Order: sequence, then structure tokens, then C-alpha cells
Amino acid sequence: MKASDTEVLSAIIMEIEEADRTDCLKHWRKVFGRSPPKYLSPRFIKRVLIWDAQCQLLGGVPAKTDRALRQIAAGKTPPVAVKPGAHLIREWNGRTYQVEVTRDGFVMGGKTYRSLTAIARRIAGAQWSGPRFFGLT
Repeated sequence: MKASDTEVLSAIIMEIEEADRTDCLKHWRKVFGRSPPKYLSPRFIKRVLIWDAQCQLLGGVPAKTDRALRQIAAGKTPPVAVKPGAHLIREWNGRTYQVEVTRDGFVMGGKTYRSLTAIARRIAGAQWSGPRFFGLT
């Protein structure tokens, strides 16, 4: 970030912080092309406007984060990534099962499986989505 970017951003932030509600509404319409929801407080509107200014000047969030936020906004939960070393625990019919995530797959009871779905099928005796069975989606 250049010194001039810092100065510009500081000026924008100061302008937004000093704005009254009417000016905030005008600024919101200019930035987003429509009026904000009626229930938003001026303080929240200012925070969103400042965030938008930072994104415009410094760059927005990474594409992966943007996709996840859009999924959440649409009421969908993004898939949870499990990393090697994680342990998944599931109780089924009074018995507790523990699965370790490895680079090569998933280990349960000393046996390596390629997918959580295979483990869920083994435990439940029926077709299940492995990630759903273990509460990851």
C-alpha cells in the first residue's frame, strides 16, 4: 500500500465517520445502487461503507472467502475441510466411533478407508453421506 493510498483511505474514513444519517444514506445509494434496509443503524451503515472503501482501494476478500460468504448468505453452509490429524467422533446405536483423518484417507479401527461415506456405510449398514453422517455439512 502506497502512502497516497493511506492518505486517501484516511480521508474517506474521516468523511464517512463525520457523516450524518442523511449523508450515509446518500453514500450507500451511490455505492450499492439502492437504499439500505430500514433497520440498519447509522453506525452499522458507516462500518459497511468504510469496509467497502477499503475493499475498493486495497482489494477485496479472496475469491474463496467471497464464495463461502455468498453460500452462507443463501442459507447454505459451506463444506467443512478436515485436515490430516483431525479426529471425528460419532455415536451410533449406543456405540462411539472415532475416525482419524490422514493424508491417505480416514482410519477407523486400524483400517484405512478412502472416504467418509465408506465408513458411514460400514457403521450404519446403509447408504449415508459420510460428511453428513459425521456432521460436517
